[in-house]
This record gives sequence, structure tokens and C-alpha cells, in this order.
Amino acid sequence: MLEKQIIPVDQLLPNKLFIIPLIGKPIFPGIFTPLIIESSHDLEVIELSLAGDNMIGLLLDKEDSEEEIETDSLYSIGTAAKIVKKINLPDGGVNIFISTLKRFKVKKFLSDSGPTIAAIDYLEDENDTSLEVKALTRSLLSEMKQLSENNPLFSEEMRLNMVNIDHPGKIADFITSILNTEREVQQRILETIDVQKRMEDVLVFIKKEQELLRIQKKIQKKINSKIEKSQRDYFLREELKAINQELGMNVDSKTSEFNRLKDAIENFKFESEVKEQVERELDKFSMMDPNVSEYIVTRNYLDTIVSLPWNKSEPKEIDLESSRKILDKDHYGLENVKERILEYLAVRKLKKDTKGSIICLVGAPGVGKTSVGISIARALDKQFFRFSVGGMRDEAEIKGHRRTYVGAMPGKIIQGLKITKTSDPVFMIDEIDKMGSSYQGDPSSALLEVLDPEQNLAFRDHYLDIPFDISTILFIVTANTLDTIPRPLLDRMEIIRLSGYIEEEKIAIAKKYLIPKSLKKSGLKRKDIRYHKSALSAISVNYAREAGMRNYEKALDKIHRKLAKKVVLKEIEPPFILNSDNLEDYLGKQRFREEEIKKITKPGMAVGLAWTNFGGDTLLIESINIPGKHGLTLTGQMGEVMKESANIAFSYVKHIAMNHNVKQEFFDKNTIHLHIPEGATPKDGPSAGITMASTILSLSSGKQIKNNLAMTGELSLTGQVLPIGGLKEKTIAARRNKIKTIIIPDANSRDLEEIPEYIRKGITFHPVKTMDEVIKLIF
Repeated sequence: MLEKQIIPVDQLLPNKLFIIPLIGKPIFPGIFTPLIIESSHDLEVIELSLAGDNMIGLLLDKEDSEEEIETDSLYSIGTAAKIVKKINLPDGGVNIFISTLKRFKVKKFLSDSGPTIAAIDYLEDENDTSLEVKALTRSLLSEMKQLSENNPLFSEEMRLNMVNIDHPGKIADFITSILNTEREVQQRILETIDVQKRMEDVLVFIKKEQELLRIQKKIQKKINSKIEKSQRDYFLREELKAINQELGMNVDSKTSEFNRLKDAIENFKFESEVKEQVERELDKFSMMDPNVSEYIVTRNYLDTIVSLPWNKSEPKEIDLESSRKILDKDHYGLENVKERILEYLAVRKLKKDTKGSIICLVGAPGVGKTSVGISIARALDKQFFRFSVGGMRDEAEIKGHRRTYVGAMPGKIIQGLKITKTSDPVFMIDEIDKMGSSYQGDPSSALLEVLDPEQNLAFRDHYLDIPFDISTILFIVTANTLDTIPRPLLDRMEIIRLSGYIEEEKIAIAKKYLIPKSLKKSGLKRKDIRYHKSALSAISVNYAREAGMRNYEKALDKIHRKLAKKVVLKEIEPPFILNSDNLEDYLGKQRFREEEIKKITKPGMAVGLAWTNFGGDTLLIESINIPGKHGLTLTGQMGEVMKESANIAFSYVKHIAMNHNVKQEFFDKNTIHLHIPEGATPKDGPSAGITMASTILSLSSGKQIKNNLAMTGELSLTGQVLPIGGLKEKTIAARRNKIKTIIIPDANSRDLEEIPEYIRKGITFHPVKTMDEVIKLIF
């Protein structure tokens, strides 16, 4: 009788397999697992397999896509599996149970359409008997045991299966299949035939998993400790509440806070809309759990309401003489401002009310606009609050943020009232001419309501969302120029101009205010230094020639710092006398020299007067003729209005040229180049019209204009001289530049009365109506 020959199982495996594409992760050999089949293509493959040898090949899709899969998108190495059982599902799909047997590699796909069939070669494990593999097997089992003990996702069945696996390669496969690694990494392990290399890679993954588990436990421990603390705190608070109830004390902080807010609200005696809104918020607050975020929002809102001065301030007894003394003590000059404040006080005294007002102080930097605001508050005996709107682009800065936003807060107006705790403070809004606008809103438009006496009786901040009367606030607004302030906003304010200071005024201010202030900053005493008048005059003329006093104060600070150093080093003994001779030792070389005063040296030059953001200034306008084609070239950063004035002046001079012995061919054969230094400073406005005409006429006639003569006035095309603004500032600038004669429009003659005598002294004014009168005066 012949013995039956035993055939190895791998020789019974077919060399052609129906292919099932996998999405998600690959399936390793040696595993019994369910697999749900839903697509019609795959269902057909299952039916064909069951009709034959029950074998299928599992290949992972590279794209991990649920759409129709092409053979090109499949990995070439997969797992052969035997279908053990099939269960039909209600939705038309099937659930098959498979036993995976062995790795295979696709040699060739045999079908272009219909079920996918592939010719395959089975892959054998290599290098699976070495001592290193045995050691790695022990390491893997040991590490996995440790990992499974700390991870509740590893079941007891998994631990038993792992211990009972008899082949090192299958251990590595099983561990990879249960670790949470990327699909590409698992496919790479599936494609690794060298068992030692496979096990080394799996050991690295186990170490990573252990590190992740360690971090996870650390985070969980932190969270648990926080939860335990909050629970403990809760129980302790409840116990404390019960103890307080027994002792008859305040129950808790929330009740105490509620009672405080309730008492404050009742004291204000709110009415109508305000009363309804506040009581509704208070009721909502009483029912809130202190642990919810809305509790803090509502408490802050109610806290803001009770912090505001809802009750009207009582009118104070006003002493005009005392207020005048305070204003005179704090500031030299500025008669217009002082007079306006005293008028405001007189009206308040007669009416016995606290109605506010809106004043706009316009002037060059350093003339004392901000310090005037502080002085006004002192004179009125009121609280002072200042904020700057320079560069502000968000209207919520003025009117607040709505409470729906995280971190919402009221605008500057309500914040100021909360800080000053009075309903009639002095508010200074600085740099109103430097506001911007953006997608977040236009702050200047928001100020329209704030600065309108008809509307600010019921100002509505976005945060409060209830009306608040701010009509009793005295608003003082400051600006360097009015050009950039919107017209509707400008109409709501009373404009008071603060002109620059002349040399005599600067010396008086330095003696009375700046020197004592600077000495105090430097730690020196009044007796340590004596200023000669020549030194104070030299500082004004040679170092601080601008309209304001900032550079003058900086010069004094510099002198006192150097003196302080010499006193400490005992290089000098007080008192020290400072005069014009030793001034350069402390301030360095002069910034302005006598020769820098604008002088006319040839035909084609004229001195004009201008008003800028920095006060009055003198302009030396120059022109030359260039032989060639006719025309007019303009340089010196002129604005559009000034360019139009230059063209009018050019046309007018060409029109009258024959009357002054200038031939027409001079203009036909020459380009006139007109320039206004300094080239980097922007200039605009029509007031240089007669100066540009005089320059061109001087050039074309070859006559030089008188020195120490300046002019200002707009020129019309028919030769009329039209009025200009800022005459006082221009006169101050002329005085600083040693001008003796000024030509002004006749319509500005009335403005001369507003210029103090000490500023006009030594200057001759010539009011003119036409350009012909100008021409008679300049040559």
C-alpha cells in the first residue's frame, strides 16, 4: 500500500488571485478578521472567488480613495486570504470573514475589464532564525506587555494571541496591525521580507507609542488634578456658605456683590429707559452662576454703570478774579484764550448752571495748547481728563465696543467720566487734526455726536447702550491746522488761534516759567545760575527760532544738564553767569545765523509770508529764465492751489509786461523756472500770489526788489489783491526775520487791530487793493 504524500500548504495556494482593493490600512498575514464589501465590483469578485477556491488577494490603494480604483494605483505587495464565511447585509453588501495566509507580489494584472485578476508570486520570510531575531522577539513581547498594561484598548485576548504566536515574523505583523501607525508605514512593514529588519522597525514604533502614552498620561494627570481642585473648592465653598448661614453672616461673595450693586443703583434713582435696562441686568445677574463667563461680563457692565456720575454736579461759586489770577500765573500772553474762558465763567455765574462748551485751540507745536487745558481746569476748579486722538482709526475708541465682543469696554468719553467721577469735568481731546479712518470706522464722525450740544444730552456709548448726558462737560480740542478737520466737526467748535511767540515773549516766558521748571528737573537751585538777557535773546534767535517754545526748553535743559555735571565734578563754583559769549560752550554751534535771514541779492527774488502747521514762516521765492522754448516750470513741493496761483501770476505779468518796458519776446524765448525753498517742505495756498507775480516781474524787468520787505496776498487774474488768513502768525514770522515793511491786502487792514502793539512795533504795513499798488512799493 502506497503512503500518502504530504504537500506543503503554500504549494496548494493558487498562482492567480482575484484582487480586492483596500482603503484605510493593509491587512497582515496570520490574522482572522471581518471585511465589509459594498461596491458592486468587489461583490462580483467575492461571488467568483466563492464559486472557486475561496481565495482572494488584498492590495492597498495608494490614493486611499473610495472612487473607482485603477490597477495602477494599487501597491504591488499584498496579502493572500481565504474566505471562511459570508454574511449578507440588509443594505445589499456582504460581511466576509477571512483568514490571511501569506504575502504575495503581483507579477502582472491579467484583466483590463471586469473583476481584477493578477498573476502573483508568494514571498517567503528571510533571516528569521538568527540569535538577533530571538533577542528581538523577547524585546518585542516585553515592550508590548508593558504597553498593553498601560493602555485599556489592549484586550486580554490580544495579549494571549501575541504570546501564542510561534513565528517571529508573524509577531511583528500582529503588533504592527494593532499599533496606531500611518498606512504608508504599515505597508512598508508588509513589504519588508527580512524578519530582523521588520522587527527592528516595529520596535522603534513601539518606543514611539510608549512615549506618546507617557505624554498622554502626563496631560491626563494635570487635567484630573485641576478637576479635583475645582470639585474640592466647590465643596469647601458650599460648607462655608452653610457656616455663614448659621452665623447670620453674608452668604457668599456673589450675594455681597449683588447687594452692593443694588444699593448703588437705588441711590442713583434712575428713570425710564435707563431704569428698565439696569434693573433687567441686575435681575439677570442675581440668577447667574458665578462660574459662567457671562457672570463676569454682566458684573463689569453693572460696575461701570454704578461708577459713572449720574447725579448732576451742583454749580460752584465762581470767582472771576481768582480764575483770572490762575490763568495769568500759568501762562504768559494768550489773551484771546483767557478772555474766552472768563466769558464762559461769567455766563455760568449768571445762569447758575453747569452747561459745557466746545473750544478748539489751533496753533503751532509748542505754543502751549495742552498746558492751557490743564490751566483752564484749575481756573474752573474742575477735574481734568486728557486723551489724544492722533492716529486713531477706530470709532469704538470714542463710542466703545458692543458687549458681544470679548474684552469689550466703554469708549474714552465714558472712561474719562468713570475716572474723574464728576459729571462736569474739563475734557481735552488732543491732536484732533491727525485722526485717520479705516474699515473699522471713522472716529471723526463718532465725535460729531460727542461735540454737538444738541445731541450730547443723550450720548449713547455702544458698551452702555443707554443714554448719558455729557452736555455739562467742557470740551477743549487742540489742533495744529484746521485743513484736515472735517467741516461738519469744525462747525461745532469755537476756534481760538494761538499764535507763535516773538523774541520778547520767549524771553519773558523763559524767565517766568521755563528756567525755574528746567532747574528743578536738573536738580539745580535758582541761585546757581544767572542768565544775562543777551543769552536768552541769543537762544531765541540762534537756536529756537520756531513759533513754539519746545526747542527753547530743550536748549535750557541742555545748559542745565551740562552745568549739573560741572557742579558735581567741582569744575565750577555757583553762581554761574551765562551770556551770549559763553552760550556756544553749552549749546554748540548756532542752528540759525544772521546770514540765514532771507535777503534779496538779485532780480527774480522776493520774500513772501506763509502760514503752516508750525506757525508763520517766510518764503524766499526765486526765479530764473532759461533761453529756449517758452513756458513756466514750478518746483518746491507746491500744492495744486499754489500751482494755480503761480500760473495766474505768470499770465498777469505777461499781460502787463509792456507797461513796465518788458518785451513780449522775453516770455516767448525763455522758460521761466520758479522755485520756493525748502524743496522738501510741502507748501500750498493762494496767499503767495502777489509774491510770485513780483518775482516774475523783477526777473523780466531786471529790477531788484527792496530788502527787508515781505508781502502776502492772493492775486486774481485781473490784478485784484484778495484777503488772506493767519496775518498775526505771518507778522510774527516777519519780525523774527528782521522784516521792516509788509504789504498786505486792504481787506486785512481790520486784522491789524488784533495784533498786539509790541508785535507791530517797528514794522510798516502797506494795505493794497491792486497789483499796480504793489509794484509801486516793491522797487
